[in-house]
Order: sequence, then structure tokens, then C-alpha cells
Amino acid sequence: MRVRNYHCPMTRFGFIGAGNMAGAIVKGAVAAGASPSDFVVTDAYAAAAQSLAQSAGVGASDSNAGVVAACDYLVLAVKPQVLPAVLADLADALATHRPVVVSIAAGITLEKLASLLPENLPIIRVMPNVNAMVGAGMAAVTGNAAASQEQIDAVVGLMASVGDAVVIPEKDFSAYTALAGSSPSWVFMFIEALTKAGVKHGLTRPLAARIAAQAVAGSAQLAIARSGEQSASDLSDMVCSPGGTTIAGLLAAEGAGFTPSIVAAVDATVARDKELGS
Repeated sequence: MRVRNYHCPMTRFGFIGAGNMAGAIVKGAVAAGASPSDFVVTDAYAAAAQSLAQSAGVGASDSNAGVVAACDYLVLAVKPQVLPAVLADLADALATHRPVVVSIAAGITLEKLASLLPENLPIIRVMPNVNAMVGAGMAAVTGNAAASQEQIDAVVGLMASVGDAVVIPEKDFSAYTALAGSSPSWVFMFIEALTKAGVKHGLTRPLAARIAAQAVAGSAQLAIARSGEQSASDLSDMVCSPGGTTIAGLLAAEGAGFTPSIVAAVDATVARDKELGS
């Protein structure tokens, strides 16, 4: 697991929802050096909260209101469709305790969140991605006018414990969703396509899958390491020898629509995200 140092001392995070993403964030933060006592979790399914609490060594509550009362930052890790009902039930507790509200619910804007919450609460919206489950996530963070820089930094620190995190304007969240939120699905399909091609040419499926996944992982690491010096295009050129095998394959991929298909996927994702947000 890729782990970063945790930089949010004396801050308690409460999680409503104990699913895969909440579990990845809590376990990643603890692995990065956070005190387990900094976290308390709950879930509509008590067994899920207890399981996460036991595996990460953190606290568990049997009620959403109990989590609100115990935390400085309330992380809403529930499905977007149930979020309004959850917040309606917590109206009094939120008005009394006034935590920073952090939402990882896809498609729910700061404006929409504000309409569901007591007035003038600090609200921070986060969009993580699935790779947080292995400590290699990418998250976008933005806050409303009531959220201080210190509060935003605390949430960035939390998300950086399971990968990387950037602060961007909310208007750019649709583009981020395509580039980081949805793109892992396409990368997985690219790995699957490479795997099938390897099987076609005589490799066993497990071996082909292992080779393809490691090639993609290593390429991503190299792109990150060289990001200040070489673009992805520069790195691609570095692999292409004149008249060699790589340039032949690359030209065939471009001829089959490789780049236009990725741009089309991003365009469709951005359009759908904006549609859902409205």
C-alpha cells in the first residue's frame, strides 16, 4: 500500500457509512499514522460498522446522531439517493454540534448540500476514486464559503493518506470525474484488452493479466516520477524506436481510434455528470 504521512492532529472524523470507500479512507489514515481514537464510524447495518471498527481499531457508534456529537468533521459516506433522508433526520444534531460536513456523495453539489443542512455550516465536497482501496487514490476537494483553509487542509490531509488529493473549483468537478473517477474503469478494460491479446498470442490468461497490470502500474509510476520533466507523449516517444515494434503498434492503435475513443469517453462522462448535477 502506498501510504503518506497523516497531518491532521487533534481532529476527530466521524463517518456515516462504513462501506468500501469509508473503510479505505479510515484504514489508510490509521496506517499513515493517525490515532484510531481520531475516528468513529456508524452504518445502517450495525455489523458493517463493527467490522470496520474492529479491523481498523477505531470507535463505532450505534446511531448517526451519536457520530455527529462525537466528531469535528462529519464524513457522509452514503449513497446520494439516501443522503437527503439521512440529513433530515440529523437536522437538530447538526444545528447543535455544527461539525464540518464532508460529503463524498457523487453528483451532490455544494449548493444542494447547503439546502439540506442548517445555515452557514462549513461544507467540503470530496470526490475520491476506487484506487483509494489500495492506497493509490486520487481525490478532488472543494469547500463552500464557510469552510476555512485550515478545514480544507485537514480534509486534503485525510485524503492524501490514501493517495493524492488536489483542491479544485467545483466547476471543474465534472472534468475531474472523467479523468480520475471514471477512468479506472477504462484502464481496467485496457488491461483486459491487453490480457486477451496476450492469450491470443499464446500466453496463459493469469500470466498475461499479471504482465499487463504491472506494465500499466509501472507506466503510471514513471509518468508521475517524470511529470515535471517529460510529458506522457515524451515518454511514449522514448519507447518508440525508429521502424520498431512499438511505433507499429502505436500507429495501429491510433488508426483504430485510440485517442478519439478516450476523448469521446471523457466527453460523455462530463456531459452525464453535468446532467446529474442539474
